[in-house]
Amino acid sequence: MNKNILMSFCAAGAVALSGCTTVAEMAGADTATLNASAAQNYTKMVADAKSKNQLDMSSSTYKRVNSVFLRLKPYADQMNQTGQAFQWQLAVMKSNELNAFVAPGGKVVVYTGIVNRLNLTDAEIAAIMGHEMVHALEEHSKQKIGAQALTDLALNIGLSAAGDSVGQFGTAAAQLGSQIGIGLPYSRSLESRADQGGLLLMAKAGYNPQAAITLWEKMNKLEGAGGSAFLSTHPSNGQRIEAMRKNLPAAQQIYNQRR
Repeated sequence: MNKNILMSFCAAGAVALSGCTTVAEMAGADTATLNASAAQNYTKMVADAKSKNQLDMSSSTYKRVNSVFLRLKPYADQMNQTGQAFQWQLAVMKSNELNAFVAPGGKVVVYTGIVNRLNLTDAEIAAIMGHEMVHALEEHSKQKIGAQALTDLALNIGLSAAGDSVGQFGTAAAQLGSQIGIGLPYSRSLESRADQGGLLLMAKAGYNPQAAITLWEKMNKLEGAGGSAFLSTHPSNGQRIEAMRKNLPAAQQIYNQRR
């Protein structure tokens, strides 16, 4: 069966434990197991990056990303309805790649390249991180895991995709990437949910949600220059930006109430 058809099928299970979520849990990817496994691979990835001097723990970029992370975290906890408390952790990787993701259970990974090369403001960093946090909070990775199980190509797809995105950080990074399906796009419905939830999350933390628009406008400019690993899994286009504009009023109201 065509992979795109399978991914569309999985989109039907975006809410509640149905569709590809059920398939993922049948394959042993229940919430507690998935979070624990992600934590184990995250720890290995961080240790490997640290041994290779690829873990940023002191630069101005790290300090900015960490500040945004700390502001978003309590509001992300408020949104958690998975039944499992997230053990949030942040790793900032020294890399020119334009990439960022959040693994199950709250393991946040941000590449310095996406901040520095796009000259992101703190609010734009919050837009990226908030979007990715919502993917984790709504357990969208289960959709991709279910799709992989249905195609019977889970390991091959995951490892090859992870190699493209995080391969420079070694086997542990590839395992973590495989686990959350880095390189496989989320369905449009899940991307829309992450967009909308990310706007609300950043606004609750006191970041102007208008920054999500400027972020994706910057991303759009990359398409003409060959795009990036981040863009390959996060489609950036005019329709997406317009959809976010429609969701801005609710987020803007929350932001304005905090001022």
